[in-house]
Amino acid sequence: MKTNSFLILLLILVIPVFVQAQDKVVTATIKVYGNCGMCKSRIEKALDHKGIKKATWNTKTKSLEVIYVPTRITEKQIHELVASVGHDTDLVKAKDTVYGKLPYCCLYRDHDHSGITDN
Repeated sequence: MKTNSFLILLLILVIPVFVQAQDKVVTATIKVYGNCGMCKSRIEKALDHKGIKKATWNTKTKSLEVIYVPTRITEKQIHELVASVGHDTDLVKAKDTVYGKLPYCCLYRDHDHSGITDN
């Protein structure tokens, strides 16, 4: 009986350690091009994906901070998800057809938006 109790106690203590090890998270900072709040919403929504815990894009610095589980998604896949909604990253360029469908205020390639303010 003591042996069974000991084994059960051991399992209760050891199992959470294995579960935590599987969900190790990594933080990556990725350069993502865009201009405004609409871009921010689109980029962050694209990263509402399995394996991504949190994604926050800064409109001023163009930096995307992503907290993710590398056993479920790779950094390359994160770049591809962002590019799939029309935003270039420092590794993956969005397809021209997708980029061309962005609203005018979101166009960042060779466009002067100095007269547009983001509220």
